[in-house]
Amino acid sequence: MNISHFYAMLSRMRYINRWGLMNNTRNENLSEHSLDVAVIAHCLVLIHNKRFGGSLNAERAALLALFHDATEIITGDMPTPVKYFNPEIKNAYKEIEANAGDRLVSMLPDDFKDDMDEIIKMNGAGDSELKKFVKAADKFSALIKCIEEIKMGNSEFSKAKEATENSIHNMNMPENEVFEKEFLPSFYLSLDEQD
Repeated sequence: MNISHFYAMLSRMRYINRWGLMNNTRNENLSEHSLDVAVIAHCLVLIHNKRFGGSLNAERAALLALFHDATEIITGDMPTPVKYFNPEIKNAYKEIEANAGDRLVSMLPDDFKDDMDEIIKMNGAGDSELKKFVKAADKFSALIKCIEEIKMGNSEFSKAKEATENSIHNMNMPENEVFEKEFLPSFYLSLDEQD
């Protein structure tokens, strides 16, 4: 029996800090971010199903979201301004992410590889429809981080907040509008105000 390093590697998500170029009042690690994205992706798909007549798998969306940045265990968190600076860098980074995904999957026992390869690459049956919800959830997670930082008096996140809000609106997803109106306002409140 061979020893698999896959899940031990995944546990290292807690050591990958996000927002590396920004002055943070509190660091956010990849584990925290992935959980937030999973919860929000699940919610967005529920909105899609309950309010817009969809029939997508919200649990699958949450699972995909949990693993959506798993490759960053190997690559680290590439700051958005660098990652999307130009098409060459963007394409090169996509290739690096794909190689990192392959490396992670290679750490699994053979009978797990196909399942986890689908999850990490989001290329299973029906996953193409769920990708946009994971992407939207990723953006909402970033927006919530910006809101939290600004609430703490950190104006460093003001421009990022504006850019992220624009990015969410440009997705033209009615589910995003529902989340923004019904769930996002609570993130601006203190705990005592959420009663």
